Amino acid sequence: MSLVTVSLGSNVNPVRHIRSCLDALFDTFGPLQVSRVFESEPVGFSDKHNFYNLVVAFESDWSPRQLQAWAKSVEILHGRKPGMTKYSAKVLDIDLLTVGSLCGVVNGISLPRDEITYNAFVLQPLAELLPDERHPACDTPYAALWHNFTLGSQRLWPIDFTWGGAWISHADTMPQKALGR
Repeated sequence: MSLVTVSLGSNVNPVRHIRSCLDALFDTFGPLQVSRVFESEPVGFSDKHNFYNLVVAFESDWSPRQLQAWAKSVEILHGRKPGMTKYSAKVLDIDLLTVGSLCGVVNGISLPRDEITYNAFVLQPLAELLPDERHPACDTPYAALWHNFTLGSQRLWPIDFTWGGAWISHADTMPQKALGR
C-alpha cells in the first residue's frame, strides 16, 4: 500500500462537485485524509469564477495508471468533457500528485506532479495536511516547501466546508487528520 495524494478543484457548482468527488473517493478507497478547502482566484483563465481546491490523501495499492483512469472517469461522470483546454472552467479536476515515493514518468504519468511546487492552491493544503511528509523528488518536507514558497500574485483563502454532515474545513482552523463519513 502507498500513500496517494490527489488535488481536487472545481469552479462550476464547486460545493456539489467536491462533495460528490469526496463520496466517490471514500466509496472506492476508504478512509481519507482531507485538507481544508481553499477558494482561489483563477490564474490564467478567462472564466473569472473562483475555484475551490483541496488535497486528499489515502492508502491504495493501485498503479498510477489505474488511479489516473479512475480520476478521469470520475471527472467525466461529473460532466467534464475530454479534450477541454487547460484554462477553461472546470466542473471537476482531479490531479494525481504523488503515489508513495515514485519519481519520474510512471505509466506515462509524471510523478510527483510538477504543480506541487509552483501552485499555492496545491502546496498550501498539502503542507497543512501532511507537513512532515517529504516531497518524493527533492526530499523536503511539504511544510518547509510552503514556508519557503513565494506567493506572488496567487491569492487563496480557507473557507468553511462540510461533507457527509460534518465540517471538514473551517476558515480559521487547521484540518483534521483522518475522515470517514
